[in-house]
Amino acid sequence: MKTFSLKTLALILVLLVTTSNLKAQALSSSQIDSLVQKTMKTFDVPGMAVAVLKDGEIYHKNTYGVRSLKTNAPVNQNTLFGVASNTKAFTTAALGKLVDEDKLSWDAKVTDIIPEFKLYDAYVTSEFTVRDLVTHRSGLGLGAGDLMVFPASNTTTKAEMIHNLRYLKPVSSFRSKYDYDNLLYIVAGEIVSRVSGKKYDDYIAENFFKPLNMERSLLSIPKIRADENRIDGHAPVNGKLEITGDTFTQIATPAAGIYASINDMSTWVQAQLNDGKYGEKLQDSLFSKKVHNEMWKPQTIVRSGRGPYNTHFTAYGLGWFLSDVNGYFQVTHTGGLLGIVSQVTLIPELDLGIIVLTNQQSGAAFRAITNSIKDGYFNIKGKDRITQYNERRLAGERKEDSIVKKVEADIKASLNSKLPKPNTANIVGTYKDLWFGKVNISDQTGNLRFTAEKALDLKGKMIFYKGTTYVVRWDDASLKADAFVNFSLDTEGKANGFTISAISPLTDFSYDYQDLEFKRVE
Repeated sequence: MKTFSLKTLALILVLLVTTSNLKAQALSSSQIDSLVQKTMKTFDVPGMAVAVLKDGEIYHKNTYGVRSLKTNAPVNQNTLFGVASNTKAFTTAALGKLVDEDKLSWDAKVTDIIPEFKLYDAYVTSEFTVRDLVTHRSGLGLGAGDLMVFPASNTTTKAEMIHNLRYLKPVSSFRSKYDYDNLLYIVAGEIVSRVSGKKYDDYIAENFFKPLNMERSLLSIPKIRADENRIDGHAPVNGKLEITGDTFTQIATPAAGIYASINDMSTWVQAQLNDGKYGEKLQDSLFSKKVHNEMWKPQTIVRSGRGPYNTHFTAYGLGWFLSDVNGYFQVTHTGGLLGIVSQVTLIPELDLGIIVLTNQQSGAAFRAITNSIKDGYFNIKGKDRITQYNERRLAGERKEDSIVKKVEADIKASLNSKLPKPNTANIVGTYKDLWFGKVNISDQTGNLRFTAEKALDLKGKMIFYKGTTYVVRWDDASLKADAFVNFSLDTEGKANGFTISAISPLTDFSYDYQDLEFKRVE
């Protein structure tokens, strides 16, 4: 019979006690309910769905509040939520499946599959691979070109979007820096379509939704709109929640288009925890272990030394953010639409998955819930994540309020000033940006109006601010993206172009105003 030394027995006891403590500190299902309800009240979230998967089982799954303040219908486990950029993991999984079938390589040149693909730099175009499409290292800036697919009334076609990529100027060297983008994921979706010979939506439905029995998952905007059991997004406007419109156009589906229920997202996340395997005895696979490992391998360094869990690195894999948290490997992604945010988090070594779906755009809310649940499994005590993230939120809002109030005061001072105002006749006209398209600035009975030709949501009243700068207030206040419009003048004092910049530091990055450069055409 094998004997154990006292040292070995002591080590075993320590491990058993540690494991016991970890389990003992995990929040109970009722504690999670209380956590979610307090979070919803603190951050003014009408509805949520939360699931915790542990050791191959559903540890907790519940829904809270209402789908929409318009109907007050309750959220249930089949209610559709926009998962937004959590769609990206489906897109990379689709690419991975094609890699498994030897129909594609991660390092295949994009131009070999999409010959018309062209970026600003000819060398970058020739070297750009499928892997580069999904790792946020293109050299383009944060959210570059998003205003071709955002907000949802934009009329830019996929062919036009792919063509217009050539006009987007890089802000860093190719493969040297992380900058999150959406447009190249749309191109990745086109890769799926051209290699498979099927529409992207059909490929995702046939190869992921169907085998996983995800019957409450949709990619079609018309079908999503027609579904009665779906959420509306909500955004605070002047201290009161308003229902938001759609976010992205249909062509943006590979980047952020899936709507799914908490039931379906639980199935998807469990398959991820199982290395892509599914079925009663895990006899079937969505993709190979090799492909799964590749998706969870760091591809682009994001940052280092940040966060509440002694994190040493954060990187982007293929459709996932990767980091170390409290000594564990973490796989996660967030998603954001107008009035909607979501978060999926996996700690594979703990066989733990956490899913938070919401219908209000406060990212602080899902962080408070996810991190409170993680604290339990990490045996971290005494942290009030709700208060922590609420204080950060309030600080950001105070900063935003002070900026907006100063702008309002400056506008009022300019209106009351006896100094001469700009001649609006010198500003009225049609201007064009190469990738965004045309904007018409018109004088309607003394009021200047900004109207974008393709981005139909971007229309609003322009108010004189200072010098050659105006403020544009969008008709849809729930966009929360009012902006400065700064005109340049020719030698005769006539406007020959303009640039745009956001007023609030909290403006969503998909309003990539910084990439726009308008020139007068009429």
